[in-house]
Amino acid sequence: MSGHSKWATTKHKKAAIDAKRGKLFAKLVKNVEVAARTGGGDPTGNPTLYDAIQKAKKASVPNDNIERARKRGSGEEAGGADWQTIMYEGYGPNGVALLIECLTDNRNRAAGEVRTAMSRNGGNMADAGSVAYMFSRKGVVVLEKHGLSEDDILLAVLEAGAEEVNDLGESFEIVSEPTDLVAVRTALVEAGIDYDSAEPSFQPSMSVAVDADAARKVLRLIDALEDCDDVQNVYSNIDISDEVLAQLDE
Repeated sequence: MSGHSKWATTKHKKAAIDAKRGKLFAKLVKNVEVAARTGGGDPTGNPTLYDAIQKAKKASVPNDNIERARKRGSGEEAGGADWQTIMYEGYGPNGVALLIECLTDNRNRAAGEVRTAMSRNGGNMADAGSVAYMFSRKGVVVLEKHGLSEDDILLAVLEAGAEEVNDLGESFEIVSEPTDLVAVRTALVEAGIDYDSAEPSFQPSMSVAVDADAARKVLRLIDALEDCDDVQNVYSNIDISDEVLAQLDE
């Protein structure tokens, strides 16, 4: 799993300076709007909204954009869309499993976008349930190391319900049950530890190791999917070792 996580971190860093920054901003703003609609517009009483706002701020989304999205979602301001979450399942090259999470106000458009990206990049759509069973819903907090050790993190979050701490190179990933996510990030804050993001995620129960050629093909497919306006997250069970990751950077 660590290989996949390292890739996630590499991508996490790239996303901030990405040419697709406008697209990233749009997705983060959409998250804020949906969180406000679902749980109310007060971040202190709505942990999902709090985390969505924090993540948007970390990615340098302007405060005005965040605040407008919060107001649209909570109904304080008109103009919010009727966002729906839809999950698509599929396989990429080498049998890598993919869960594609869309947040859309147009189901037909979302389905069309996902199908096109899959068919053009060597992917295949799968029936509902045929891939999802390989993933578990988890709470994931990512934070930069800043000189902290794995033991420092464990000490802070173990009693809050953290299940594991993964070393991602320059950062740590803390995995918990989704219901313990708020407790874990609260424990970090109380320990004076800053974090980059805290959100529900899907973690694979089994992973598929790939060589550099297959990794490039799968990552090209994931990029194409993430480029779709309606796609919010792509989860995969690809396992990219440090050696393969080094070859990709060449």
